[in-house]
Amino acid sequence: MSILRRVFPTFAQSVCSPIVSYLNKVKYTAKMSKKTALLLIADGSEEMEAVITTDVLRRVGIDVTVAGLTENPCVKCSRDVKICVDAKLSDAVNQKYDVVILPGGLNGSKAFANSSEVGKLLQQQEQENRLIAAICAAPTALKIHGIAKGKKITSYPAMKDQLTDYYKYLEDKVVIDGNLITSRGPATAFAFSLAIAEKLIDKQTADDTAKAMLYRN
Repeated sequence: MSILRRVFPTFAQSVCSPIVSYLNKVKYTAKMSKKTALLLIADGSEEMEAVITTDVLRRVGIDVTVAGLTENPCVKCSRDVKICVDAKLSDAVNQKYDVVILPGGLNGSKAFANSSEVGKLLQQQEQENRLIAAICAAPTALKIHGIAKGKKITSYPAMKDQLTDYYKYLEDKVVIDGNLITSRGPATAFAFSLAIAEKLIDKQTADDTAKAMLYRN
């Protein structure tokens, strides 16, 4: 960057300085926020939703643990992408998290719905008034475990009929109702993760991160 300043001082000032400012802020936020997230993943989870959410939240300084439901160190996602986890859910549940996140994917969401361990985790998260976030097909797992009855939610459109008798269904890209955040699918994963970032950190940090990623709402 020092070379850029010598050769192209105006360019360096206009382009490099905002980037440095953003990076410095992220480092500061990482030290100050101490926020934690648990992102669950299973065979058949939607990889874009899992990876984008993990990436964006780590960019804003949130400590994200990716936890698998089984003993396997890696899961095979809905489009055959393999993701290796940070921990097994059975080990990860021994601590509290500011947010528990469920990515979508039909088979992954079914795995969440069929897991009593996931149900217990979500129920405890709700009872302690901490954030729950679910995207795509994953809100169906929330319903199975009796989470957030009567709240406003959204989901992947094909899941709508399974949810309208239990929730107030909206078709916005992201829906926030108290400590529940839901979203629609892979293309809304950035908006979803930025909404989580804004809720846990602040709007300015979320906006700065979106700008640095060249994201346009």
